Amino acid sequence: MDELTTEGSALPIAPVKEPPNPELSSVKRLLTLLDKTAKSSRTYGAANPVAQKFFQQLFEGLTAHLATYSKLAFLVQRSELYFNGEVVYQAEQGSSTESVAFKLYSDGIRELTFLEGLPAEDLSFLLDSLWGSLDPNEEHDDDIVTRLWAKNLSTITVVTAEEIAKASTGGDVFALPMAGTMEAPESSLRDLLDRERAKARKEKGPGGDGVNVSGDKPAGGAAVGGASRFQSGHVGYDVTETELAELAKEIKAESTRDNTNYLLDMLTAILASEKSAAILTKLLDLWGNVLDSLAAQGKWVVLDSVLGLLHVTAEVRPDLGEAQKAQLAALLDSLGRPERMKMIEAYLNRTPGATTEGLPAVLLSMTSAAVPALCALLGNLETPAHQAIAAEALEALAKDQPDHLLRGLSDRRPRYVKNLLTILLKWNDPRFADSIEKLVRYPDIQVRKEVIRAIGIFRPNGNGMKLIAFMHDAEESVRFAALKLLMTGQYKASYSAWSPLISTDTFMDRTLSEKRAVFLAMRATSGDEVIPYFESLFTEWSWTNRKKKEELAALAAEALGKLASPAALIALELGQKKGGAPVRQACASALAQAQRQQQLKQAAS
Repeated sequence: MDELTTEGSALPIAPVKEPPNPELSSVKRLLTLLDKTAKSSRTYGAANPVAQKFFQQLFEGLTAHLATYSKLAFLVQRSELYFNGEVVYQAEQGSSTESVAFKLYSDGIRELTFLEGLPAEDLSFLLDSLWGSLDPNEEHDDDIVTRLWAKNLSTITVVTAEEIAKASTGGDVFALPMAGTMEAPESSLRDLLDRERAKARKEKGPGGDGVNVSGDKPAGGAAVGGASRFQSGHVGYDVTETELAELAKEIKAESTRDNTNYLLDMLTAILASEKSAAILTKLLDLWGNVLDSLAAQGKWVVLDSVLGLLHVTAEVRPDLGEAQKAQLAALLDSLGRPERMKMIEAYLNRTPGATTEGLPAVLLSMTSAAVPALCALLGNLETPAHQAIAAEALEALAKDQPDHLLRGLSDRRPRYVKNLLTILLKWNDPRFADSIEKLVRYPDIQVRKEVIRAIGIFRPNGNGMKLIAFMHDAEESVRFAALKLLMTGQYKASYSAWSPLISTDTFMDRTLSEKRAVFLAMRATSGDEVIPYFESLFTEWSWTNRKKKEELAALAAEALGKLASPAALIALELGQKKGGAPVRQACASALAQAQRQQQLKQAAS
């Protein structure tokens, strides 16, 4: 197809994105609720509060949809439901035989329609028929269509495979809804079949309607003479080679299903339905072994699902005795016990490329009692990605009890200490500053840098003595990190705090950039207190290290020029008169800069 273009063959016009179809969105939401209702009903029973809650949401949503659109019809395939030619429901992989689509399809239903005015009792009867949960005291045929036909519901209609087979002139009748072999303007298979049936009656003439030769009930709609739109389904139908292949595929998938999930499904069913207190007690003991096994195997997603089940057990089973409730609470509280943390640690450290999907949720499911074991896990994990997950859990669980993390700062493992510092910095609590400042001489360079960053966060101003202590650090990058904070002017310190540093001969051997930073930090923290020292540099004559001392004097002049106080200007004038040639030149340049700054300030004021 040719692209749309603007006039003069300019750039193509982008196609307008179609707005979302509100009816289709509503249908998908309803089918999500239908699936949840069916699953909760199968697992816990239709009378369970959770199942009833989902049923009520489904009924209210369906009522609102029918009030707007009057009708809702689905075409049924083995694993999907179609609405207006689009897939709106698809069975989960590995569970197709338990899906709504398969249950309808396997009983011969090819179209299901809900009509406006649907009462809750009719919807409930349909779901009970679908999953065989009708009153056990009454006799019921296992066939869904027969149950619905006997009930003669006026707001729910179906089209069966038998009806299609009788109306079809050939081909694969089971693929009829999707194959397009009976295309017509009607909105559903029911309309299509009614038209075909009317056409057949017209061709037969008078007496062509009513009971068929075999004596079966007519398969027409309830709107004609009050007859039901359901048929018994006893006739059956042929199975194509394609369908046989699909069945064989499903049988094979079932035979190779995951044994863990199969066992968990059985345990869940027992937990949801068992009445014996003794058996429930044994079962809850068994769940503790299940948690251990899943943790040891690294099945985090399954473990998270099991934990979710155990968390809602008390709600789903309000009839549990006090002993079972206490046992369940103890089971959840013991999730973070050290032995289980060791299992998690062992799996992550020994498994190359170990998956972590679901692990964050598992760790966050623990209580604050797990904090010591989580600290041990963080310290022993070898991979940074795994450490980050444990640190995230600690950040959430240990905020109200940071003592375990503060004690861990004395650990000799730099990686562990850095992770703890990261968590403490995120909490941003100034109370931690004293504990962190004790690490000023920690052997690891990165840890010392983190300590300086922490000081800047927890003590953004005030006394700069702690930062000046880093001036004697053996690592230049650590010293620069501290100087960067001292040069901000937010910290104060007397000249005597700097004197031990600048009075040593080794200070002159430091790089030019560091000496400049030190003088600027002295000016920012000590103000005019540094002027006598700077003046001494201007006027001192020496035959040893003369070049380095002149370099220091030039840096002092630069610092005084930026200070620009009256006392600083006097000192620069003195240096301009009595210093050597390089010093006089530096003082003159700094004096000019200071005067320009004063002029700018006066102009601004």
